[in-house]
Amino acid sequence: MKTMVIARTGRLEETPLELRDVPQPVPRAGEVLIKVSACGVCHTELDVIEGRTPPPKLPVIPGHQVIGTVVKTGTVSLDENGDSPTVARVGRSPVQSPFSSGDRVGVAWIYSACGKCESCLSGQENLCPDFQATGRDANGGYAEYMAVPEAFAFPIPAAFSDAEAAPLLCAGAVGYRSLRLSGIESLVASRQSPSLGLTGFGASGHLVLKTVLFQYPKTRVYVFARSGEEQAFARELGATWAGDTNDRPPELLDAIIDTTPVWSPVLAALERLKAGGRLVINAIRKEEADKQALLGLDYAKHLWMEKEVKSAANVTRKDVSEFLALAGQIPIKPEVQEYRLEDANQALLELKQRRIRGAKVLRISE
Repeated sequence: MKTMVIARTGRLEETPLELRDVPQPVPRAGEVLIKVSACGVCHTELDVIEGRTPPPKLPVIPGHQVIGTVVKTGTVSLDENGDSPTVARVGRSPVQSPFSSGDRVGVAWIYSACGKCESCLSGQENLCPDFQATGRDANGGYAEYMAVPEAFAFPIPAAFSDAEAAPLLCAGAVGYRSLRLSGIESLVASRQSPSLGLTGFGASGHLVLKTVLFQYPKTRVYVFARSGEEQAFARELGATWAGDTNDRPPELLDAIIDTTPVWSPVLAALERLKAGGRLVINAIRKEEADKQALLGLDYAKHLWMEKEVKSAANVTRKDVSEFLALAGQIPIKPEVQEYRLEDANQALLELKQRRIRGAKVLRISE
């Protein structure tokens, strides 16, 4: 099968993905084999390629916003007593697959979790010490086929095309988790009309904006983006205000979600929070380039008055399932730019250069 692989880590410009022909995966017990039709392109791929969150082994196939159809399910053989062996699938029978050939499914960043640790048992499988990420710890969707544990595959609502559905699996799901962590829901429940800032306005930011306008229509949303095109796009989608990362909005904000890969927007966001406000950092890693900006941290200006900083770490299956259901209800229709699998490096380079409007998606097959 045709794939794009990470053969070595380093700057994308110097270590681009390689087009390779590799054997089609064979699903193991408890897995499904998926024929991939589309795969979203995420900034996290840059973090994997450039070594900020390096894969445990190379080569590896990236891609964790995967849409495709089930073509085969792994079989479970019985032991000498007629019992099936233990399969690491949380909440599923180890014998009967919930999927059939032809079912449309998606795969998100969460490829698997142990199901037995304290985090998993408390509903925080995103914090599992054995968390495995699709496209980093296991082969992902920049390929014609991929295998995934069936318990970590998601039915896709019929309301979406394959290209529309792909960004929902990460940009949408982690944005949804970040929104819940922001505390906006509790402010709305207490009959307040809160204010929310979005710093960075790529795939995740524009989906969060659409979600907020549907779920919490009285919330004022302020978008901070360096690109004038992104600012215009935010206003077009219904943002109350849009300006540069360093601009001052008309009011201090209850919460801000930061989706940028750098540090300086963190300080700018903290300065724009109300007393008791919360900054949620929705990024798996931050780049080193402007880390010295943190030396400008001023306790009185940035942190005092009980301001909070919280990170959004990975996603749970509940995040993905709930967001897919909500997105189908709205329905959220992400704006997407499509590329061929062979053009993955171009899509990634444009993402790195912040040439973004909505989400980028690789079209693998029809």
